[in-house]
Amino acid sequence: MKRVEDRPVRVVQIGIGGMGHHYLKTILSGFPPGKVNLCGVVDPHPEGSEFFRDIKRRDIPVCPSLKGLLDSGLTADLVVIASPLQYHVIQSLEALGAGSHVLCEKPLAATVQEADRLIQDTQLDSHWLRIGYQWSYTAAVQELKKDIMSGRFGRPLRAKSLYLWPRDFAYYNRNDWAGRIKDSEDRWVLDSPANSAMAHDLHNLLFLLGERLNRSAQPAEVTAELYKAYPIENYDTVASRFLTSTGVEILFYATHATAETVGPMFFLEFEYATVSFGEGIKEIVATDSTGVERKYGSPETEDPFKKLFEAVDAVRDPKPVICGPQAARSQTLCVNGIQDAVKNITAFPQSMLETDGKKIWAKDLQESFLICYKNGTLPYEEGFSWARGGERTDLEEYCFFPGGISPNKDKGQAL
Repeated sequence: MKRVEDRPVRVVQIGIGGMGHHYLKTILSGFPPGKVNLCGVVDPHPEGSEFFRDIKRRDIPVCPSLKGLLDSGLTADLVVIASPLQYHVIQSLEALGAGSHVLCEKPLAATVQEADRLIQDTQLDSHWLRIGYQWSYTAAVQELKKDIMSGRFGRPLRAKSLYLWPRDFAYYNRNDWAGRIKDSEDRWVLDSPANSAMAHDLHNLLFLLGERLNRSAQPAEVTAELYKAYPIENYDTVASRFLTSTGVEILFYATHATAETVGPMFFLEFEYATVSFGEGIKEIVATDSTGVERKYGSPETEDPFKKLFEAVDAVRDPKPVICGPQAARSQTLCVNGIQDAVKNITAFPQSMLETDGKKIWAKDLQESFLICYKNGTLPYEEGFSWARGGERTDLEEYCFFPGGISPNKDKGQAL
């Protein structure tokens, strides 16, 4: 086989529906001729893709499992994983074990024990794993993070993020695991705004506050409130407060149960400056104590598949992994902590709910969350009649979901 420097990068994609559709479109048409070669597709139901005929026309092998492709003798330089989140860890391990580099869509894992197993195995592997939190790959976020790390703004004090993103019945009916805690085969999913649609926004705060460019801040405790408007197993609305190991307060608000979209927005407060995004302007702006502004641009205007272009380039020309499993682990830990902190999810009162037949929303939730975001509070602290307070959960030694610390820690933690 020719050296990778002298031929197209051989790519296998796992999952071609949902986000996988956009990955596949980019692989097929977003690269210059001769840059990549899609040499295999893994999907149990590929015929549902609008690209299926094109795949067959190109004689690209299609298989329901990665093992099936590998058993046929196929090799790949890069495996792109865009499958449901409960498969991310096992498929990453399988791809790495076959000698491929990996770009895996977010989140890293459903549980922290899965994340830790993956981190342990990648430390022993010569191949890299990138996690697809697209904002982390943008110049805007990376330049801001470098300034934070340099101490330009002083010590970080607190951070917050809000995203109100209405979803409809079709969103929750699109597969058999949406809105579920476990899937039909008893695998942890913990599907929620914090672990799916808005996982980017939670990760972004943690990533920006990480003390190294390729690390995220470590949550030490969490207090959370979980609610739902939809008739689902898990929550569609979350308000949470984290405290990091260095004492920074992080507030995260997200819901699929409002009538209008608001955000994404975030705000970071430092000793000598504030940093904001989405609060009236879709650009990251740092403002120091004298009113002087520094603008970084918007992560949303950069190509969301910069992560894919970088991964393909890194196969030929190795470069540091900025968003790997170590950086992505903090989001998984937060999601596990949120879920463990609230044993019973509160359903919004029927008197709050409205519907147009396509979606459900909770009246006044938008205004309530905006008040909380402005004040840095949780709904229960504001005294809203529908709110239920949560208990603080320690995350400093949390290494197993559910329950925190594994009872079999010395025996290893199975997937």
